[in-house]
Amino acid sequence: METLDAFDRKILGELQRDAAQSLDHLGETVGLSRNACWRRIKALEGAGVLTARVALVNPNTVGLGLMVFMQIRTGSHDPDWQAEFSRAAHAIPGILSVYRMTGDLDYLIRARVADMADYDRLYQQLITRLPVADISASFVMEEIKDSTALPL
Repeated sequence: METLDAFDRKILGELQRDAAQSLDHLGETVGLSRNACWRRIKALEGAGVLTARVALVNPNTVGLGLMVFMQIRTGSHDPDWQAEFSRAAHAIPGILSVYRMTGDLDYLIRARVADMADYDRLYQQLITRLPVADISASFVMEEIKDSTALPL
């Protein structure tokens, strides 16, 4: 797909809000028939615009009420270190996302843990798996806006 029209954007916005809604409801909301919505969704999936339909879990209800951002500085930038870092990030429970950064820090990790003891477990797993020059952490006191939806 080269461009998204207004209907595609409405469909994407609605699916980001609730991917489980029926095609009938989606069609009513965006102003298309259910079949037209289904064809557009299939086209969006085929083009790689829609990559997954997921359920979002309230972290507090499953005992993961503490969000932490870990700032990582590494002394190594070689491919072997980066590969091991990637493996560790995928293997350690609680790590939600990892970003390679510009500026003073090398990586930013976003993680969910139960409490400080659980954070220490995650921290220990990370430093046991690979050498890092420095790790600092910031803990979220309040989420002002929590959204994975793109502004369409």
